Amino acid sequence: MRNVAAALFVILIIFKLRAAKCFVSTVLCSRIPGLTQTQRQICTESSDAVVSLASGQLLGASECQKQFYGHRWNCTHVWHNDMLGQIIVIGSKEAAYTYGITSAGAVYSITAACAKGNITTCGCDMKQKSVSSSESENWKWGGCSVDIGYGMRFAKKFLDAREIENDNRSLMNLHNNRVGRKIVKLLLRTECKCHGVSGSCAMKTCWKSLPSFHVIGNTMMKKYRKAKMVHGVNLRNSHLQLVLKRKGNKMQQKSGKILSDSQIPKRTELVYLEPSPNYCERNISIGVLGTTDRNCNRTSTSMDRCDLLCCGRGYNTHQIDRTWQCNCKFKWCCTVTCDVCSERKEEYTCK
Repeated sequence: MRNVAAALFVILIIFKLRAAKCFVSTVLCSRIPGLTQTQRQICTESSDAVVSLASGQLLGASECQKQFYGHRWNCTHVWHNDMLGQIIVIGSKEAAYTYGITSAGAVYSITAACAKGNITTCGCDMKQKSVSSSESENWKWGGCSVDIGYGMRFAKKFLDAREIENDNRSLMNLHNNRVGRKIVKLLLRTECKCHGVSGSCAMKTCWKSLPSFHVIGNTMMKKYRKAKMVHGVNLRNSHLQLVLKRKGNKMQQKSGKILSDSQIPKRTELVYLEPSPNYCERNISIGVLGTTDRNCNRTSTSMDRCDLLCCGRGYNTHQIDRTWQCNCKFKWCCTVTCDVCSERKEEYTCK
């Protein structure tokens, strides 16, 4: 009888804990701005995974700002109002990059959290261990391979759920989300550890691991530079399809012919719908801050060069005086004496 009572008590405690967790998740998820109803439901059911996904969005935002540092558009105003809602109003190349990098960040953070045991519904990729190497090779799969499949599925399920309009922009966002997911998978590394007498490496155990996220950011930047302009075409079955914007697309739209593979953007290509706006002048309605008062480098040969960043408007020169304690020495006993060092340097800001 006591055993039954103890079991019932444990079940009751577990039920209360789950009910409390469910209540907390519901309250928290209801307060996150920009979520669709489907996303709120996913958030309530898998709050630990959504927490990792949100940290991935921040990871993507941080990498975006590093990659575009010194550019006229520097990715600073993008996520200020709505971390999980629509990122950029205009369907430009910059929008393509931000959707791609945040999707990659979501996959990256969820996959990393799975490997650390921070998400209850995933862990290491056990399928990888079941794949054996040939007998002639002196290595085998082992360790904790990251579960990239779970990370990709959850990121797709959550992020794609906000694209409910079924228009050209939604198709663009869905495509770029997929590019971000695929890039993470393609850049997985194989790490190995040697086993054997005196480090002879007679046998190696290998596993799949995530690269540095900066490597993913660099790859996405290459995709950004080669992004393809597209537009939507209605096919015979009323299905909307994005195709590369070339001569002849309009004729195919009218005739309803089946599109060739050369007209459809590749699954690893970023795509955009509209030319980039003029990032020189401030336009808050489309999220453009302009370059006025931005710091520039007068002697640089990169994108932060004053004449380039300031869009030909010129720049202001500021004399900055800085003082600090230096050449400090300890005297017995017990004082520290320092000299006062100073320097004057020039800083330049766009007019």
